[in-house]
Amino acid sequence: MRNKIFNTLTGLLLMFFLLVPTFASTVRELNWEDLIPSSVAFDDPFAELEREKLEYLGFLARVRSLIAAGKQVSQETRNEAADIEAELIKEGIDFDGLLARREEIRELRKNRAGAVVKELDSVSVKMPGYLLPLEFSGRKATEFLLVPWVGACIHTPPPPPNQIVHVVIDNGNAFESRSVYEPVWVTGKMSTQAATKNLFLQDGSGDINMSYKLHATLVERYKR
Repeated sequence: MRNKIFNTLTGLLLMFFLLVPTFASTVRELNWEDLIPSSVAFDDPFAELEREKLEYLGFLARVRSLIAAGKQVSQETRNEAADIEAELIKEGIDFDGLLARREEIRELRKNRAGAVVKELDSVSVKMPGYLLPLEFSGRKATEFLLVPWVGACIHTPPPPPNQIVHVVIDNGNAFESRSVYEPVWVTGKMSTQAATKNLFLQDGSGDINMSYKLHATLVERYKR
């Protein structure tokens, strides 16, 4: 009898240890790139340019637009535009080619920004990011935005909707955040559920669009 009980317990323990890795493997660890469908990937020539070069391109585009519209443009501005264009050509930047593709790239970016990976719907995931609180229970966050970089949505323009995750956790698992943009790991069930949240900004409030929602079961301070 004793041997039978021992064998049963041994079998149950063996089953438990065999199943634990299976349960753990069902949680998929994500990076932010995993939220963008590969089908909308494209070569974005503007993304490779430094901010200064983008500002130069914007300046040249405005000057050309004014001239094409018959508006008065000072000789000083024309000379500045010519100097900038010469510098861009010297550095191998095809301004005319970039300008010709501007509308095409804008449309491709728009499509990419709103696209979601449908296969992530109802999948258990774990992903890192920076916490931007929306709702509190006492001093603990019960609802927040998970964003890919510090300053997103407040100090800089918001990321594309598919690079913002709306996280909701129940009071029992509420997270005590020490600061805005605290780095965290979030584990829970993902859904491809678009939403808009009103976020208080330094100069007022604004609507933030997001393409994913994560029902969190665990929020931890970031450790790698």
